[in-house]
Formats: sequence, structure tokens, C-alpha cells
Amino acid sequence: MKTALIGAGLAIIGLVAAVVGILSPQALLELLDRVAPVLGFVIGLTIVADLAAEAGLFSWLAGIAARFSLGRVWVLWLLVVVLALLCTIFLSLDTTAVLLTPVVVLVARRVGASPLPFAFTTVWLANCGSMLLPVSNLTNLLAVHALGSPHPLDYAALVAPAAAVSVLVPLVAIAVRYRRELAATFTPVPVDAAADPVLFRVSAIVVVLLVPALVTGVAVWIPAAAAALVLIVTFALRRREALRLTLVPWGTLLFASGLFLVVAAAQALGLARVLGDVVGTGDSFGDLLRLSGGAALSANVANNLPAYLALEPVGGSPLRLVAILIGVNVGCIVTPWASLATLLWHGRLTGLGVEVPWGRFALAGLLITVVALPLAILALTFA
Repeated sequence: MKTALIGAGLAIIGLVAAVVGILSPQALLELLDRVAPVLGFVIGLTIVADLAAEAGLFSWLAGIAARFSLGRVWVLWLLVVVLALLCTIFLSLDTTAVLLTPVVVLVARRVGASPLPFAFTTVWLANCGSMLLPVSNLTNLLAVHALGSPHPLDYAALVAPAAAVSVLVPLVAIAVRYRRELAATFTPVPVDAAADPVLFRVSAIVVVLLVPALVTGVAVWIPAAAAALVLIVTFALRRREALRLTLVPWGTLLFASGLFLVVAAAQALGLARVLGDVVGTGDSFGDLLRLSGGAALSANVANNLPAYLALEPVGGSPLRLVAILIGVNVGCIVTPWASLATLLWHGRLTGLGVEVPWGRFALAGLLITVVALPLAILALTFA
């Protein structure tokens, strides 16, 4: 609700800017042409993720991880790492934050393990692990346009070294901080059977087919919409009550739309010139680190979506654009509002009775950012 209200306020500001002439009709049409496919992808993928979770797919995957962890918490944690990474890379960071967080916390409790290393793993990998593919993060989908719409595999090749470093740093931090909790053992538990085997199988097939479809180079909203349609039809036949208007992420859509409008208006007023003086130019290590640091600071002050859009005009080269992505994706783990995924993650934890003080979260995120950003830029520069 708060996200929707903030988005409505931002949308009103953007519409006022259009009415008074700050945003021209042509600028609005160009903005719509750019963001409509992105928002369409969000709608389709959110519906797929929610219905797949309703069918028990994610709970089953977490149960399988617990079953094959050999009674060792650190093995279970590594399997959760793999699951979180795959979920983030192919189904987006918000899917990991919304759907995987409660699953891994409940599995940790079920085997008697501390939920904290699993909770931090999901949120940090949701953000820091969202570099590798365009579909992993909305900021990446926006950046693809500025990068000349490369094939997803070409995009992955460009960002892979930095993406690998961005994942390793938070994992090392968790392994060191929670080494005692991860060294514990437990008695393996059986995997619960799906309530509706037909829904489970259809959901599993849809997700398995969707993953490669998202990296074929076809506009990502098309396979996401097709997958959503298949699951909607299946649930209409098998479990109609699961189909509800809240499957569409209205709050997220309104929030993102408002941010897009406000940043477009700010760009029309000369925001890029001001930011250009702050973050500088050039493709050297120092220049890229300065740009990435500015992007991280902007994301934590505001949010990573407007931070990326505001800085995109001062990119100017593939390396600089990726440096911006490193800042807004990896560096957005300090303040809770820097990433929508973090807010969604915290809401799920609160509902499960897991308390994570924002002070501790901010300090841990700051330490990871200070280490990860220079290393990721180093990997980007010299790979």
C-alpha cells in the first residue's frame, strides 16, 4: 500500500510536468515505448511466479534442497544459494525476494537451523546476483536499450566478470559471519507432496520452458505473457479461486511508472548535466569506480530505478553503463528503500516473525558495498 501511494504521488508529479509542458507529448510517447515492454514483462513474470508458488513448485524445490543436504546446514545453505541465484537470474530479483524468502526461512526452521543466514542470502543475492541477464533486474532491461539491444548472451558476456565478483563477496561475508550456525547438523525431513499434481506439473513445465525462452533474444515480455496465459488457463480449470486481481502487481507498476515519469521530467530540466559534473567521464578504473560509487549513493538516497535512469545519459560507453548497473544493483543494499526487492523481503520476514533491525542491515550492506564495488569494477576493467 505504501509503495502504491508513493507511486501515485510520483505519477501525479510527472503528469503535472506533462501538463505544464516540461514533458512534451513526443517525450511521453518515447518513454511509453521504452517502459511498456518492461512493465509488461513484470506483469507476466509476477503472475507466473505467484501461480507457480501457489502450485507448490518453490516449496518443493526448497524441500528437495533440504532432503539432499546430507543433514548438514552448510550444504543446505549452498543449495539455497544455487536456488536463489537461478531464481534471481532467470525470474528476477523480486521473485526471489517475494517467493523464495518465506520458503527458505520455513525450511530452515523445519530443520532447526537459524533463519538469518538464509534470509540474508536471499536479499543479498536478489540484489547483488541480479547482474547477469537483462531479465534479472528492471535496471538491466532499461540498460539493454542504451547498450544497443544486444543478445542476452552477449550482454551476459559483457557483465559476467563483475557479476561473479558481486555474488562472491556477500557469500563470503555470510560464510564468515554465520560460520557457527552453518556448521550445525540436522535430521533430514521428507518432502511434502503437491496438493494438486496437475497444477504442479504444468507449473514446473512452464517455468522450465520459460527459462531458456527468456535468453533467446525475443522481447522478454512475449514469453512471460505466454507463460502467464498458460498458467491462468490451467488454474481457471483446476483452482479458479487462486485467480485474483492481486496477481497483477499494481503497487509495483504504479511505483515504477511514477518513478519513470519523474525522472523523465528531471532529465528535461537538465539533471544529466548536473550529474555529469559529479560522476565525471572516462573509462579508467578510477573513473568507473567514481561513477559506480555515485550510482550506489544515488540508489541508496532515492531508489535504484530512478538512479539508473538519471545516470544513463552520462554513461556514454558500454563499460560506463555497466559501472552504473554495478552501482545501482550491487550497491543498493544499504538503505531499505534503495531496492523494491529489499522492502518486499523485509515485509515477508516481518510476517514470519523474523526480526532484522535496519541498523544491522545497513551496516552489513555498507561493508559489502565498500568491498564489492571496487572488486567488481576491477573485474569489469581488466577482464
